Amino acid sequence: MVLEGREMDGIGHTMQKKAAELERLAEVLVTGEQLRLRLHEAKVIKDRRHHLRTYPNCFVAKELIDWLIEHKEASDRDTAIKIMQKLLDQSIIHHVCDEHREFKDLKLFYRFRKDDGTFPLDSEAKVFMRGQRIYEKLMNTENSLLQTREEEGGTFERALLASEFIDWLLQEGEMATREEAERLGRRLLEHGIIQHVTNKHHFADGPLLYQFRMNFRRRRRLIELLHERSRCIPESHDSPFCLRKQNSDGGNTSFLSVSPTKEIKVAVGVRRSSLSSSCGSSGYYSSSPTLSSSPPVLCNPKSVLKRQVSPEELQTPGGPFIKKTFTIVGDAVGWGFVVRGSKPCHIQAVDPGGPAAAAGMKVCHFVVSVNGLNVLSHDYRTVSNLILTGPRTIVMEVMEEA
Repeated sequence: MVLEGREMDGIGHTMQKKAAELERLAEVLVTGEQLRLRLHEAKVIKDRRHHLRTYPNCFVAKELIDWLIEHKEASDRDTAIKIMQKLLDQSIIHHVCDEHREFKDLKLFYRFRKDDGTFPLDSEAKVFMRGQRIYEKLMNTENSLLQTREEEGGTFERALLASEFIDWLLQEGEMATREEAERLGRRLLEHGIIQHVTNKHHFADGPLLYQFRMNFRRRRRLIELLHERSRCIPESHDSPFCLRKQNSDGGNTSFLSVSPTKEIKVAVGVRRSSLSSSCGSSGYYSSSPTLSSSPPVLCNPKSVLKRQVSPEELQTPGGPFIKKTFTIVGDAVGWGFVVRGSKPCHIQAVDPGGPAAAAGMKVCHFVVSVNGLNVLSHDYRTVSNLILTGPRTIVMEVMEEA
């Protein structure tokens, strides 16, 4: 059954509330697994002896904290403890004898539950682990499933045809029947692992196209585990979204934005989110200590556009718009620009000291594509999600008025 229009909007609204918790669980699971593999590779995890007893596949808390600081995953020991406590609270790791429910900076042995088979596989965790396995299998094998495809007049990179995806799941032995495979597809969509290319349909066995929304290979920074993400759902599709993140413990932060006239404005604001829970991150204004004494004002509360432009107008042959391509390499706190608006969205603000400004991006640019995916028919939430779930280096096509 294919759901459209208001039906899909209703499903999306209901799913958003659950998506916040599921998304957070996914990030913890993926981040924890990435850390486990790195620690095995670095030989931090190994068999250890204490009082004539051997404890396989464990690590010493104090040594791990040293490793986190050395590899710049934590700025200090207290932060490192908080990160590992997050993993302990989520049952990713545990004390080898389960005698300590707190992660301590001592010569105590801890172990990843996945290494001793004690990881609690509830239904939600199973979906993410299944999704990760399917994702990796698709990426590691030669197949024709992920292709550039067209639907509803749009072109989409690395898209899956639902019926072919189900065929593949059956061939790989992932599921036994088409009905089971379709239910799995629906579960993957409800958990934010895949999505319809225009976000109009639930998963159904048929000719619809879907893409992986979650990039399991994106290198997660452990500090991200300590960032609380807002679960507020914005009422307006015209809210700004800042893709430049920071390590924030509350308090005021600063943001520099460039207006169309190149005049630099200084804006100081508290930590602010304008993202729905389905997008994968909260928005933050980037910090600038030298500007902390500036009076607090809103950062570009009004759209910088003189008028809204339609996708058709942008693509009219011989029109007044020219296409430009930027390759932006994110730094430790993000990419340094604000996306705003809908169909098409535009660049609302650019941090003069950020990667986007260095690449040449300016306000009022209309976003055409992100990493090869055409986004002219999407709003800022979809565009920001594509960026946040993708690689650190993004390639963006924009249209600029000549």
